[in-house]
Amino acid sequence: MADEIDIAQERQSIVLDSQIAAARLSAGVSAFICEDCDKPIPEARRLAFSGVTRCIHCQERHELLSKHYRK
Repeated sequence: MADEIDIAQERQSIVLDSQIAAARLSAGVSAFICEDCDKPIPEARRLAFSGVTRCIHCQERHELLSKHYRK
């Protein structure tokens, strides 16, 4: 029977695995089209930040909204 330490270690392992997977996805190739407004993402932005998925305007809006709303 698993005790509290075993359960905590298993949970920590699951959380760490999911964080590593999320970090690998975010460091990927930048998108050419914004996922929110479907407009092209400028080349300078794609080169400056790897893994971008939004244009600067949609990214700013996304960050402002995420400050006020928790998922």
